[in-house]
Amino acid sequence: MTYLLCWAVVTLMVTSQDQTTPARAHHAAIVQSEFIYEHAPFPSAHASTIVETSKGLVAAWFGGSEEGAPDVGIWLSRHDGRAWSPPVEVADGIQPDGTRHPSWNPVLFQPSKGALLLFYKVGPSPEQWWGLVKESKDHGRTWSDAKRLPDGILGPIRAKPIQLADGTILAGSSTEHKGWVVHMEWTKDPLGAWAKSDPVNKAEDWDAIQPTLLDHGQGRIQILCRSKQGVVTQAWSEDEGRSWSPMTKMSLPNPNAGIDGVRLADGRFLLVYNPTRRGRHQLQLAMSRDGRSWTPTVMLENEPGEFSYPAMIQTSDGSVHVTYTWKRERIRHTVLDVSKL
Repeated sequence: MTYLLCWAVVTLMVTSQDQTTPARAHHAAIVQSEFIYEHAPFPSAHASTIVETSKGLVAAWFGGSEEGAPDVGIWLSRHDGRAWSPPVEVADGIQPDGTRHPSWNPVLFQPSKGALLLFYKVGPSPEQWWGLVKESKDHGRTWSDAKRLPDGILGPIRAKPIQLADGTILAGSSTEHKGWVVHMEWTKDPLGAWAKSDPVNKAEDWDAIQPTLLDHGQGRIQILCRSKQGVVTQAWSEDEGRSWSPMTKMSLPNPNAGIDGVRLADGRFLLVYNPTRRGRHQLQLAMSRDGRSWTPTVMLENEPGEFSYPAMIQTSDGSVHVTYTWKRERIRHTVLDVSKL
């Protein structure tokens, strides 16, 4: 049975058994829409990430009393093809002296070879946080101790990295302590040495962070960034992310909120973003063939509340999976059939 058929069957089962599951949006491309969990030992959740392993999907997010509170940790759930497992805490900000800092922005990534990776940040604020990484050799069931990344390296700051043909993991990163500035980081050994690029932008020109990467092939890579200027910004590299063109604005609005994108197997590009200059009450998909001109497709959310910080992947069966913050209370998971976009 294909994944798409499995998801359709699960949707029917969940809808009939659990009336609190959110209603399926009215678009032919949407195969399923569900909450990853209904109940959890934390009231607030944000900044989800999703990955496909050989044993199924894994999702993570940060959860606690509220963003930035010391009790915020990294929580994770696995999908066995039928349902999501109950959330478990897999990382926290407890220090050797017993003090605790909040955890932030998990990013799951499965390299072509090796263990599943979990990157995340710990620290009192984004201006002062540091990067860490954990490994799982059993598809997210158990995790190694955290390893702190080298000084000056934060790892993928919110959106997933990409892996280049030579095995290099290329991550979009950014800092906030001297204005909002984007840079790139790369490694062939996530537990070892890393390198980083020069800043891609100047904060006095564009206050931009949290790049998502689109691989155009033959060493050409595009980043799309969140900004304070009310638009998505972009930059281009012709040498696999080592150097970058000047950052410029796009026609897509951005209400100072996270975005994510993916290159589909058929060569098209898909972006998920908040399509307004103010507010996070709408969440939408847009499609492009060249990364420059984008056509809105599916409106995932459009009602009062916050729907934000999306993560998106295309799985081996061709379906697209999107997770995102639902009103800062739960994480919502939507599955799409891209042939109907």
